[in-house]
Amino acid sequence: MATTDITPSGVHPVHEEHEHHEQSFIEKYIFSQDHKTIAKQYLLTGIFWAFIGSFLSVLFRLQLGWPEATFTFLEPILGGWIENGKLNPEFYLALVTMHGTIMVFFVLTAGLSGTFSNFLIPLQIGARDMASGFMNMLSYWIFFLSSVIMFWSLFIDTGPAAGGWTVYPPLSVLPEAIQGSAAGMSLWLISMALFIVSTLLGGINYITTVFNLRTKGMSMSKLPLTIWAFFLTAIVGLLSFPVLFSAAILLIFDRSFGTSFFLSDIYIAGQALTNTGGSPILFQHLFWFLGHPEVYIVIMPAFGITSEVIATNARKPIFGYRAMIGSLMGISVLSIVVWAHHMFVSGMNPFLGSVFMFLTLIIAVPSAVKVFNWLATLWRGNIRFTAAMLFAIGFVSIFISGGLTGIVLGNSSLDIQVHDTYFVVAHFHMVMGAAAFFGMFCGVYHWFPKMFGRMMDEKLGFLHFWLTFLSVYLVFLPMHYIGIAGFPRRYYNWTGFEAFNTFTDLNTFISIAAILGFFAQFVFLFNFLYSIWRGRRATPNPWHSNTLEWTTPVKPGHGNWPGELPVVYRWPYDYSKPGAAEDYIPQTVPFSETMSSNLPHDRDPD
Repeated sequence: MATTDITPSGVHPVHEEHEHHEQSFIEKYIFSQDHKTIAKQYLLTGIFWAFIGSFLSVLFRLQLGWPEATFTFLEPILGGWIENGKLNPEFYLALVTMHGTIMVFFVLTAGLSGTFSNFLIPLQIGARDMASGFMNMLSYWIFFLSSVIMFWSLFIDTGPAAGGWTVYPPLSVLPEAIQGSAAGMSLWLISMALFIVSTLLGGINYITTVFNLRTKGMSMSKLPLTIWAFFLTAIVGLLSFPVLFSAAILLIFDRSFGTSFFLSDIYIAGQALTNTGGSPILFQHLFWFLGHPEVYIVIMPAFGITSEVIATNARKPIFGYRAMIGSLMGISVLSIVVWAHHMFVSGMNPFLGSVFMFLTLIIAVPSAVKVFNWLATLWRGNIRFTAAMLFAIGFVSIFISGGLTGIVLGNSSLDIQVHDTYFVVAHFHMVMGAAAFFGMFCGVYHWFPKMFGRMMDEKLGFLHFWLTFLSVYLVFLPMHYIGIAGFPRRYYNWTGFEAFNTFTDLNTFISIAAILGFFAQFVFLFNFLYSIWRGRRATPNPWHSNTLEWTTPVKPGHGNWPGELPVVYRWPYDYSKPGAAEDYIPQTVPFSETMSSNLPHDRDPD
């Protein structure tokens, strides 16, 4: 390993040749401490979980689209959970619970942040690796252990957890309440506790690396917006995930050790339990103190990825760089103080509700700043419609559409009317689920050449984009409509309600669109796997981008740069600068070499 002196400002003044010993297969690919390999491990695990979570959603959409149909063809897969051709109602609840858990935590938190924070932070700040390679490796393998436990819970006799992805007590506390509150819930809690430990280890590493390992010249004001997004996401996670960890531990205590943190005055089969003094509302506060920041833990990395891809492919400097950083900071702060807007129907004091309503609506301001700046960057740009760029534009579209309905839910008087309807489901699936997935796809298509040294097929990327984009709107726009009409979420069968039978055909349409959207992802899977081995070989900088990762070899080895670390002279968005020889100027090019395009304030440091 190289020895590097670090100044108090966190910048490397000395860059020595990075040396390392020959690694075995296990050291290099399994228990690797190389941030790039760990990023790929997160990505592959996230893709696996994405298909599992999506498949579970297909199963319960079959039930919702055709509630009176029989599904005997599923018996070889689901076994005893299909009874007389019908899906078991308790298993339906387990499907919904596991789908939400997998997608929110295992895919859009670990899969998105774990992949791109690990891969891009050292490369874009000019570092050899993360601050602690061992902690980085430990973070992934604890996440892997968490994944194994959660996957195991899908196959136990009593079924996986079935208390909803929010696992509200008392249902989640009482093993005797339903089958899904038995062993499956215990495994869910253990898995989530491990997942949180993994996330915290990763977050500490990301923050330390950004603060301390930036290369010479890389001040905070020259960081790409991707790094700002990953950095602030890690801070939000570090502040909020420990609260969910405490909630999970207290749930375990209530379940297994007779405590009463969340239980009081509970009757089962007419018999009163001995638990008194607890409050299920306390759990809601603890859960949503993480639950709402989690929305931004999921979406902020996508903000950064989208900003980078839009600027690169519009061949324009990002509009309002400092405003974008300020909006990320504003979102990070506000995300931690708006959690109780999820609890407007919990009986909270109306004055307190008005405070949370005000803070919730205010968060629309920094979000709108970001949208305006993306659109301004696109305006009159020399746009290159790569697959990554299409997903970036699709992200902006879906984020706007889903964000607008958030204004409705942020208003307490309106939220009470649509609470626990499909309007809520449609809103958070668009603004948090689909939008974050589009950011993730955008990042994979854009940085695939740097990850694997080959290019993904652009035509298959276009097909994947249009099928996915159309399916998202065909699923969630009608879902908003039936939600406004009062259609309730989490109902296994709604045909007993005369008012809801009106929406039979619309529910069938939504299910067909969802199933088509699921099969569209196999286009991506084929493109991804085929391109790893058979894709066209990439050049060192195929997108003509400015950031530091494109100054490494096509497939950077351990240590990233074979010689000295690069020196940074300028910000990362010098695209189409008047007077420049080309339409991009990498961060490593001194101002002394671009005299014809320099502005009055552009000068190299003394």
